[in-house]
Amino acid sequence: MEPKDNKFHKGAKDGKHYWLTPPALYEELDSEFNFDFDPAPYPLPEDFDGLTCDWGKSSYLNPPFGSILHEGKKKGATAWARKAIKEFEKGKKVVMVYPIDKWVLMLIKAGAEIRNLGDVKWLATEDNLPGKGTGRHIACFILDPDIKDIKVLEEDDAFSKSLDVILQYYGLEDISDQFRSSMKKDIMDARADALMTHA
Repeated sequence: MEPKDNKFHKGAKDGKHYWLTPPALYEELDSEFNFDFDPAPYPLPEDFDGLTCDWGKSSYLNPPFGSILHEGKKKGATAWARKAIKEFEKGKKVVMVYPIDKWVLMLIKAGAEIRNLGDVKWLATEDNLPGKGTGRHIACFILDPDIKDIKVLEEDDAFSKSLDVILQYYGLEDISDQFRSSMKKDIMDARADALMTHA
């Protein structure tokens, strides 16, 4: 789809719309994961649809960093994440890159417990009355200095609940136990690194 035909994708201020992965970064990841498929290639082949086709054994996904019009509906990162998970559950490998605020990664690496507070109706300073909410769920990040032992974290039910909250927030609560275990291991490894760094 040409940029002019996508009402959800206005592009950057300089008029540029598509951004490709730097070769050095791709080569670094490819040397580790041996990619054989690109679900979001550029230029896009005619009649190609990365959200519906079967992916390769090892896919590198650099999806649009915004919303696109797909089958008459507005779709963004959530649609790509769901598709990536479906391919993973088929036994395939997927490496997905996507921009995220650095402070979120910092808190996760530090071992923050994450809770979903729902769509909080914040109070206005003028009259102390609740507003309509932001339309998005509010994440609560908890840094607890008492949690220092990685073994305690593995057995802590609050950690599992935090993971459930994250999956529910992104509409991914129905993922397989295999993917859930893989995600938990990655987070636990990040927490272990953080604990060793600050020990």
